[in-house]
Amino acid sequence: MRTRTRTTVAVLAATLALSAVTTAGASTASAAPAAPAAAVTRTVADDPVPPRDDSGAAAPAPTAPTGEDPAGPAGGDPTGPAAGTATPGGDPAGGTAKASPADPAAPPASSHCTETAAQELGWGAPARESDFDGTTVPPDWHPYGPEPGHNKKGTRTPEAVTVADGAMTISADADGNTGAVSWHPGQKYGRWEACVKSDEGRGGINALLLLWPVAEDFPVGGEVDWMEIMDDSRQKTSFFLHYGPGNDQDYGSVKHDSTQWSAYALEWTPEKITAYVNGKEWYSNTDTDQFPPRPMNMTMQLDYFGNAGGPTAMHMDWARQWALPQSTVATLSLPPGSAATGQPRDFPDRKPRELSQPEQQAQTAMLAREHR
Repeated sequence: MRTRTRTTVAVLAATLALSAVTTAGASTASAAPAAPAAAVTRTVADDPVPPRDDSGAAAPAPTAPTGEDPAGPAGGDPTGPAAGTATPGGDPAGGTAKASPADPAAPPASSHCTETAAQELGWGAPARESDFDGTTVPPDWHPYGPEPGHNKKGTRTPEAVTVADGAMTISADADGNTGAVSWHPGQKYGRWEACVKSDEGRGGINALLLLWPVAEDFPVGGEVDWMEIMDDSRQKTSFFLHYGPGNDQDYGSVKHDSTQWSAYALEWTPEKITAYVNGKEWYSNTDTDQFPPRPMNMTMQLDYFGNAGGPTAMHMDWARQWALPQSTVATLSLPPGSAATGQPRDFPDRKPRELSQPEQQAQTAMLAREHR
């Protein structure tokens, strides 16, 4: 893969000093009364969890490696035993004091989510944020399709992704029409948080927030499903960390009412991956052999598994992204306003790529507007 210096690197690099804080454990803050995080259950490699395909959701069989890794070697075969740790929300040493409402990490005044990991842990001002105040999908959010849905079932269509009343919504119907949308540019290491809720489903429509490899080299590029809600009642959230050419997985889960607005967050440092809901840690993993080897981008998906009753939907009030001192910006991206894909082998023209100079300039201007 060819690499070159891009103007977006300079824009995001300028925000590192503002957003960089030392990595800290979860705070003792409780979850919101309407959506408490309950005790976590966790399984390891022998857990009968269905693996994923390149669409980012459960598939009937593990995905074998397909050809050479387009972004280069991953640095070894990370197929060791799973080593994630689920935590019921204790206070690890080194926790950070809760930020004041005036702190830049505090959620927007109109936010549906009042307890966040950013505020509890003092993450500071984000490098990027989306508040969905308009009536169209922002240009750095890229709807999938039109194309076949997860596991070639149903259809992912851009028409399923809408913005209204201060939120971005993905809708699904009984015929399997649904959607997905990815946020570019991506980065290696960082923090992400989103205020979301999911309507109850029927018959197999999963709501997800995840990190997907910018190089589109799953499974060796990894996948981090930091919120996957599979049950129809939306009362249980799962975490799947995919790694290695054999699509090995580490898994955790938490009981949580995701029909209520909830702040789901992920922190990915060189030493640890940690998931939070409403500021409370519920999953962590320190086996770095299982971590993604390259930059990832955030994605929101409502995946159809067949026999769905519909209609249902998931909603996002806002999303934020922070850079760390160790973060590197992806050299591949999508031009502002372009379509994305969950089927890169079938739609290669929608894959992230090196941007032209005018495209880079447009993306740089867009990122400058996002950074407050």
